[in-house]
Amino acid sequence: MTELEETLKTIYLLRHAKSNWKDETLTDIERPLNERGRKAAETIGDLLKKEKIVPDLVLSSSAIRARETTDLVMQAGGLSSELRFDEHIYEATPQKLLEVVQQIDESKKNVLLVGHNPGFEQLLVLLTGSVERFATATLAKINLKAATWASVKRDSGDLEWIVRPKEL
Repeated sequence: MTELEETLKTIYLLRHAKSNWKDETLTDIERPLNERGRKAAETIGDLLKKEKIVPDLVLSSSAIRARETTDLVMQAGGLSSELRFDEHIYEATPQKLLEVVQQIDESKKNVLLVGHNPGFEQLLVLLTGSVERFATATLAKINLKAATWASVKRDSGDLEWIVRPKEL
């Protein structure tokens, strides 16, 4: 393995799990997960544990449904990764999400980003050119052809795989 290959970055994109729409008094950012969403988040956490995927950093939207998804995934996955909540991920355009990625600390090699659509589907296209449907709790692995987070740009990644809870 060359020195460059050792420094390449990997990003996992995880759309939040299914949310609960029953309480009409809640704002969009306040909506929690529903039961199906909680189960799906745990399923994704189990997958991370089974595949021995341990991100150096988990970077999540500050929306309640994203926070709950992140907590459940980390618990089920047995993860003790560094965790940060970033309000810039909520309702972000793909360009804003790219800026969030470009600002990740260079000491981190593998990062799990937890957020929302349509931004995540569009970020996947921006990074890889791949068009995929990001149903709730969908997880994608992108290998970035970038030695630094700051150098991540359009078409700098390859989609290695994408998985949806109903496929597990």
